[in-house]
Amino acid sequence: MTDAYIFDAIRTPRGKGRSDGSLHEVTSLRLSAVVLNELKQRNNLEGAAVEDVIWGNATQVKEQGGCLARTAVLASDLDERIPGLSINRFCASGLEAVNLAANQVRGGAGGGYIAGGVECMSRVPMGSDGAAVAVDPTVAMERYFVPQGISADIIATQYGISRDDVDLFAVESQKRAAEAWDEKRFGDSVITVRDVNGLAILDRDEHMRPGTDMQALGALKPSFKDQGEVMPGFDKVALMKYPHLERINHVHHAGNSSGIVDGAAGVLVGSKEWGEALGLKPRARIRATAKIGTDPTIMLTGPVPVTEKILAESGMSINDIDLFEVNEAFSSVVLRFMQAFDVDHGKLNVNGGAIAMGHPLGASGAIILGTLLDEMERQGKSTGLATLCVASGMGAATIIERV
Repeated sequence: MTDAYIFDAIRTPRGKGRSDGSLHEVTSLRLSAVVLNELKQRNNLEGAAVEDVIWGNATQVKEQGGCLARTAVLASDLDERIPGLSINRFCASGLEAVNLAANQVRGGAGGGYIAGGVECMSRVPMGSDGAAVAVDPTVAMERYFVPQGISADIIATQYGISRDDVDLFAVESQKRAAEAWDEKRFGDSVITVRDVNGLAILDRDEHMRPGTDMQALGALKPSFKDQGEVMPGFDKVALMKYPHLERINHVHHAGNSSGIVDGAAGVLVGSKEWGEALGLKPRARIRATAKIGTDPTIMLTGPVPVTEKILAESGMSINDIDLFEVNEAFSSVVLRFMQAFDVDHGKLNVNGGAIAMGHPLGASGAIILGTLLDEMERQGKSTGLATLCVASGMGAATIIERV
């Protein structure tokens, strides 16, 4: 089997996912094309240099509908002979795109791919696709559907994670993200988004609140308490599934949950021979990929079983991993991962995460993979694991090793 390598990984800054966010006037198509053009220019990708563009996004309606991947190729400077494939594994779409590209290379189906994803949450709001898993009673009632925020609170309740725990984690995420930006750790991978005149629109993640402290977070009301306890009463649904809990402890709010943002990210993946033909030097080998289905009610526990799966399939242990990136969908998701594997926080999300910088759903998987690789190079570490929880109960993971 042919090995698959990462040759480059870039992303846009993440803009606030609101109408006053800096990227609100930039379409998903334009943001995707910006990333594709940068990868083309940085790596001299002339002609049909890559086999395909595999592009993920979670809400595939309106401007993010159709085959956005192919439309992005046509809107970019890439050769029109390059096709495009749009995929959706919700929050793991960007990572799944990279994993799919890597496994295509491994199987001999082309030498090189661009993979990644985009989400413009200020323009195409989360849930605006009317997904059946949430609204079709034949599935939602049978599977005890609850919104993700309730699921995050179920995790906290099930595993003894307190309000102070989730708030402390959020404060640390903000602190680490601010330090990472101040020390220019993202300098080689974050590209500036410019307007048609070449003027900078955004060159830095704008969701961050570096002054966040425990007092500020302590003043925030739990975001999902009313949704759970009053109307439409999702706590009752959850307790029918998990009667041993007796009640749901609502600990999550806007300050300890991932930020709603706009952003895009791309990764250049290929075989060593393909890279040599283009004069490109590989940065890391994609050692393993994995995905898994999990309990759809608690929903967000996927990083634990998918990590167990990928380690077992690779003949590795958790101690073989030098650095971790676990997407910060909610504080409890990452705290549960650390609890399950006894992972030192000093090895995990060392540059902060989505609580501080935001979670552009379809792009986040590619973002955390690129962040992981950058940090492995900065610290001189060998092996890293990236993983995300996924809506409706799934998990995805990737293990990479530097070369």
